[in-house]
Amino acid sequence: MTGMTGRVAVVIGGAKGIGFATAAALARDGAAVLLTGRREDEVAAAAERIGAPARGIVADASARDDLARIVDEARHRHGRIDALVLNAGLSEPATIDAATGEHFDRHFAVNVRGALFGLQAALPLLSDGASVVLVGSIAAGMGVTPYSTYAATKAALRSYARSWAAELAPRRIRVNVVAPGPTDTEMMAAVPDALRAQLIAPIPLGRMARPEEVAAATLFLLSDAASFVTGAELCVDGGMRQV
Repeated sequence: MTGMTGRVAVVIGGAKGIGFATAAALARDGAAVLLTGRREDEVAAAAERIGAPARGIVADASARDDLARIVDEARHRHGRIDALVLNAGLSEPATIDAATGEHFDRHFAVNVRGALFGLQAALPLLSDGASVVLVGSIAAGMGVTPYSTYAATKAALRSYARSWAAELAPRRIRVNVVAPGPTDTEMMAAVPDALRAQLIAPIPLGRMARPEEVAAATLFLLSDAASFVTGAELCVDGGMRQV
């Protein structure tokens, strides 16, 4: 237990994968949770699986009107936000010669624009001493082909976290990044065994992360256990980028 009882948490991009695992962990630890996703069926199923502490909101993280609506829901129901997780993300391959303007814009709209304007929308409702976690990736510090645009968006988040941590320090709002390595989410179910083996080979601990392990690291950063941690990046990668 990390002491989230009575706190209000918003997980943008919380309907599946790491986001869902994080929303579920927050709810188990006593937080009231608002989770979002783009697909109504996934959002409804996620909220139902978690149960009463969670409420789902269908929203597009790249749309400022939707982000404002999420915050309005939190204001109406709870009057504040104590923990904000910015997890909405997109990852599609494209080599340099194959990249298009649409490919670039789509990635930065969801992964970066969504985080910036999600935080901006939430800012008036964030309690002093609140915690913000951006879900990044170890790809931010690696050469990753053909996912260079995705990696660039995660590098942008890492940079933003440092600046936001400094800007929000007077309000004691902490901003950190959790950076997963390869994680065994639903998306990985369609990955061929040979590719899975390639992804696992460089990981010293010999397997992918489980979404629950990334969620546990996120919960730590959100909690008072990390009260003197801000502007940091916590890698959950089995040593892939560390060893």
